[in-house]
This record gives sequence, structure tokens and C-alpha cells, in this order.
Amino acid sequence: MFQMLRDGQPRTRADLAAVTGQARSTIAARIDLLMSAGLIAPAGEASSTGGRPPATFAFNPSAKIVLAVDLGATHAHLAVTDLSSHVLVEREEAIAIADGPEAVLGWVIRCADELIAAIGRTHADLVSVGVGLPGPVEHSTGRPINPPIMPSWDDADVPTILSRHFDAAVLVDNDVNIMALGEHRTAWPQVDDLLFVKVATGIGAGVISDGQLRRGARGAAGDIGHVATATGSQVQCRCGNTGCLEAVASGQAIAAALREVGLEAQTSADVVDLVRAGDLVASHAVRQAGRDIGSVLASCVSLLNPSMIVIGGVVADAGEHLLAGIREIVYQRSLPLATQDLRIVTSQTRRRAGVLGASAMAVDHVLSPAAIDALIV
Repeated sequence: MFQMLRDGQPRTRADLAAVTGQARSTIAARIDLLMSAGLIAPAGEASSTGGRPPATFAFNPSAKIVLAVDLGATHAHLAVTDLSSHVLVEREEAIAIADGPEAVLGWVIRCADELIAAIGRTHADLVSVGVGLPGPVEHSTGRPINPPIMPSWDDADVPTILSRHFDAAVLVDNDVNIMALGEHRTAWPQVDDLLFVKVATGIGAGVISDGQLRRGARGAAGDIGHVATATGSQVQCRCGNTGCLEAVASGQAIAAALREVGLEAQTSADVVDLVRAGDLVASHAVRQAGRDIGSVLASCVSLLNPSMIVIGGVVADAGEHLLAGIREIVYQRSLPLATQDLRIVTSQTRRRAGVLGASAMAVDHVLSPAAIDALIV
């Protein structure tokens, strides 16, 4: 019954009884339990058809708060949200994930305490923490698995480190998975088959199939950054192989190529700035990166048949140059049936995709039917 109310629409006891088929007395008892837990609240009165207007009830998302953490190779984005994933307060800062779990998670804890205090809430209000990490994660344990750009993070017990301080459920996933979840829930909830591609320091994809996030057997689904490309057969990748997509088309790879021709570009953001300034060499490099990404995505389209591909990450801010390269190759190499209704667009949630997805993951855990039943009992 509570899952029905999560959409925020006010309903009367009669409405709930009609949909669930349960007795009015059962509905009334369960409403009382949910109200005592603070999860629903009175929402006024419905229109009367004669006699006293019936009371309505709706989800109360402000009852508790959630901490959403999106960690990248060189950045961190933290947000505190309510139970509908509405951002209450947030902060972005530059970090180095290579500094290790103690340093990075110590900063997360300090920053989170400041954000929670800033909105007048306490740890008692915090029910869950969602974390995205820039590497493979075994979702069931929340531990990173041999992450190539995260030295000293392998098998780090991230949930235990954070739950010691927050005394709340901690969920951890790959950063692109949570970005896919955030984009899907916020911008495209009606799209059941979606591929989210992050192009930044690295390249990865999150897979939404039949409306659900698909992680794979060990959390490695969507790791397209280490698929070999024809154009980069001799380029060394940090994973140890050569010719990986990430080694030739990521923001770092584009920046390195631009430095070789005398341009000042150290980061993905520098590449975007050059494109926005109208630099033709940078624009050409980004478009070529789009073609390289498109060559891998064409295979993904044949395998997964998504109806939408969403491009996010810092390099996506370069706009149509990246998209044009991707579209050129995907539509050229994929079968017409697979691309007949395929849309390739830039992210609508932009830099918030990660924290929105981390919040959604955490909220889904604490508001699941099993969790609600356990809370009520």
C-alpha cells in the first residue's frame, strides 16, 4: 500500500481499499501505522459527494533524509536529499580518488556532517547513504573490485567505514550505474531501455533494461571504456591493455592529444573550454572521439537494442561535436531496425545525475516493501 502512496498523490481510505481490495478496517489500521512512522501525513480533504468530505493521505518525503555521494577520479559531489530524492543541500569539490579510502571517505564524513547541520537536521534523521565510485563495485558487498584508477581501494569495506559514523544503511555502486539510475528516474522514467554513457576522465556505461538497472554478475556490466578500438591499437591504457576506448576517446586522452599539437589542455574541462572557445583543432578531436565511442556503441545497440542513449560526463558539455561523431557511426553501423526509434541525446540531469541516482538507490533500499514492513513491526 505504501508503494502506491510514494507517487505523492493524495488518496482517501476508500481509494486505497478500492485498489488493494483490502477491508476498510485494514486500510485504516495500516494508515495509522504509516502515520506513526512519519512516512505519510494528512493531505487535506477530498471533494464530498454528500456528507462529510473524506480525509486524504499522502507520502511525507521530509520525514527522513538521505546522503548521496558521487565520487569521480578528480571530483566529489555530495547532496542531502529527502525521501523523494529532492536535493536539500549540496556541495562539489575537487578531490583525488587516488588518495585512498581513508582520506577520501574521511573528507566525505566531514563534509556530510556540515551539510546535515546546515539544514538543521541530525544523524537521527539520516536513514541511508548512497555512494558511487569510479570503478567496478560488487554491489552486494559495496566493495570495489580491482579498480584501475583507485589504488589502495581494492576490496575496501566502504559500507562499514561510513556506517560506523552514520549508523545508517550504506549502498555502494559504480558511478556510471548511479548516473544511469539518476537520469532514468528524473528525466526519462517512461523509457524502459536506456543506455547512459559517461565521457570524462574515463568512459563507462550504465544499462537500464526493462526499466531496471542491470549490473551483471560481478558489477562489471557496461564497462565499455576497456573495449578495444580499431583506431588505437598501439595506445597503452592504464588497465594494462592497448587500444581501449578510454585510452583514445576519454577527456584525458583528448587533452593529451591536444597537448601534442601545442594546445594547453590538462583536463577534460580544458578540452570543453577550448571547444566552446571555437578552437577548430579541439572541436575536430572531440568529434573524432565521438566517432570512436560510436564504434563501440554500435555494438551495444545491436546487443541491447536501447530506445535511448544518453551522453553525460564532463566531455558531454562540449555539445554537438561529441554527439555528431557518435550519431554518425552508430546510425551508419547499426541495423535500421535497431536505430529506427533510437534517440541519442545529452544528459538532462547533467552534473546532478550521480547524486540523484545515489539518492534513488538509497531511498529504494529503505523504502522497499520488506524494509517498510520491518520498520512497522
